[in-house]
Amino acid sequence: MHRRRLLALSAFAVISTGSPAAARKAAVRTRVVTELGAIVIEVHTDVAPLTVANYLAYVDRKLLDKASVYRLVTLANQPPDTPHKIEVVQWGLNLPDGQASPLAPIAHESTQLTGLRHLDGTVSMARAQPGTAASEFFFCVGAQPALDFGGGRNPDGQGFAAFGRVVSGIAVVRALHSKAQAQQFLSQPIAIRSVRRTS
Repeated sequence: MHRRRLLALSAFAVISTGSPAAARKAAVRTRVVTELGAIVIEVHTDVAPLTVANYLAYVDRKLLDKASVYRLVTLANQPPDTPHKIEVVQWGLNLPDGQASPLAPIAHESTQLTGLRHLDGTVSMARAQPGTAASEFFFCVGAQPALDFGGGRNPDGQGFAAFGRVVSGIAVVRALHSKAQAQQFLSQPIAIRSVRRTS
């Protein structure tokens, strides 16, 4: 049985962190190759530093080469009485309940701390309780303010840890989302072939 973790994608609302040169220096891009095409994610090492470092550790150790897109959340496949509906594409290692992620969970960096927001194309961390995020991620399909700090999707009000944005391949994200079924968890997950740094 797979984890029923909530997802949140963070569309990078870039905040001013100093000179443009410093921001450019801190930018890192990774290429996520799926069965439906490639998605390029940009992160900034000086924004959400713990969450970005966690993501890049999974990338650099090639731990996401066995990842998959396994949960597609749409307006149609959530219960009608869901008060704060979202639309996301969840991906990651999709480990069975009780199996620990390869790397330790990280502290929660909320959008209140980072200044980021869950916009269209945001990349974010799936989690259960704050401080449990590790190897599960999601892309936002459209703006998802319910996933920000203070949003109503998670009862604890802490929201999810947005940490990057899609800079190329948003059409692939939408194509993945279009594969949604009546149930959120896919009967046959969509393979991710590789995730590598490009800059």
